[in-house]
Amino acid sequence: MLKGPKRETRHESEARYRGLLEAAPDGMVVVNGAGDIVLLNLQAERQFGYQRDELVGQPVTRIIPEGFAERLIADDLRSAADALAQQIGTGLELIGRRNDGTEFPIEIMLSPLGSAEGILVTAAIRDISVRRAVEAQLLQAQKLESVGQLAAGLAHDFNNLLTAIHGYGELLGQALPDDDPRRADLDEILRAADRAAEMTRQLVVFSRRQVLLPRVLDPAEVVEGIAPMLRRLMGEHIALVTHKEPDLSKVKADSSQLEQVILNLAVNARDAMPEGGELMIETANVELDAIFAWAHPEVSPGRYVRLSFTDTGVGMDAETEGRAFEPFFTTKEPGNGTGLGLATVYGIVKQSGGSIYLYTEPGRGTTFKIYLPRVEDETIAVTEEVTVRPTTPGSETILLVEDNAAVRGFCRRVLEEQGYTVLEAECGTDALAIAASPSGSFDLLVTDVVMPGMQGHQLAARLWADRPGMPVLYISGFTENSVMSQAISRREVGFLPKPFTAEALGRSVRDAIDRPRGAAQLGS
Repeated sequence: MLKGPKRETRHESEARYRGLLEAAPDGMVVVNGAGDIVLLNLQAERQFGYQRDELVGQPVTRIIPEGFAERLIADDLRSAADALAQQIGTGLELIGRRNDGTEFPIEIMLSPLGSAEGILVTAAIRDISVRRAVEAQLLQAQKLESVGQLAAGLAHDFNNLLTAIHGYGELLGQALPDDDPRRADLDEILRAADRAAEMTRQLVVFSRRQVLLPRVLDPAEVVEGIAPMLRRLMGEHIALVTHKEPDLSKVKADSSQLEQVILNLAVNARDAMPEGGELMIETANVELDAIFAWAHPEVSPGRYVRLSFTDTGVGMDAETEGRAFEPFFTTKEPGNGTGLGLATVYGIVKQSGGSIYLYTEPGRGTTFKIYLPRVEDETIAVTEEVTVRPTTPGSETILLVEDNAAVRGFCRRVLEEQGYTVLEAECGTDALAIAASPSGSFDLLVTDVVMPGMQGHQLAARLWADRPGMPVLYISGFTENSVMSQAISRREVGFLPKPFTAEALGRSVRDAIDRPRGAAQLGS
């Protein structure tokens, strides 16, 4: 006669249950109907910093603060019988409290359990601190991206306005006698326009729409090159210390923009140490693994050069830290800062293909860590330097394409006064029609990059099909770096950033026409 399976004794059942709890990867805590802890595993001991006998028999409020524990007991334990009957688990995000009083976010999965003592609730507890930190980083990155898109749009519109304001002001100044009492007022207008243009330029940098001139360089050499100026800037009450790792790798970056990053972070450190202190700037080779990349979603595993800026200043609270890279956010008194310094740093680093992270604590200083990809092949071609030439008049014909009427009118007037014939178009479609007409012969295309409908580089591509080698001068307040990097790599292309002066426009046009078809250049 066959015998049935041996029935498990209560002692064996409890032993098996305890074994399952100990094998679980999460903290496991069992709570009775009175809200007392009756059982926990080793992982729960480690999570909360207690020995097992310190928690067994204690209320669950020892590890889950009141308010959260009341929610756990009132909302879930009272309905445990129904949950048991339906075999439904419950998931909650609560707060845990360690033995030392520190609190941390936890996720709890609840399962009811029938026993001789009545209904018990088993809580699987997972520390979600890292997950919350990653989510916060992603949210911050998304927020900065949204702000960057807004800033880019504003910068584009303001650059058009400032080009017209400064341009027509410049033309008016040329018509006023030197002793005209209105000249002082006009000079104030032009200075205000210059200040506005600088702020707008910083917005363009933050939004990562500027045109960079990257080259292979040693970041430590850039630090050492600017260090004497930094020491004068920071004053004798702050010590500047630099350290370079031997055999430091190269990176590909715009040297002037990297100097701007170093300068802005040094100024930020100086302002955080009004009573004096130390700023340490370090450069080192690092390899970031998959674990680091998982915790820092904006970076990929790989080989990087790290630039660290550590000060001994006042540090930042959590709110300030969370908004540090936002444009126009500042903790300084009104009139003492624009709030664009760290925003500029963020934009330059991101557009250079790098990442930047902030570590700070009130009263304990601040560290900024920048990771720039290493250059493995140091034979990468370098963009040629800009050649500045004097403005000279011309007699050629120019096809001018600009959707902003004020900017278009200013450019037409400047170019006609310098002797050029100007064919004027409001958009790419009009420009193609002019080019196809019998009188549509021209020597240079001057076009805005961002226009409704057809973009400037698309217009140029259409015209190059019939006019190979046709010189082009792009003008824009900002542009996507990927587009411009490809566009200005053509030998017949130049670029003039908005806002620009009459002199800069004339010089850039002359350069674009006369330049040997050997290298692209940027206007100035």
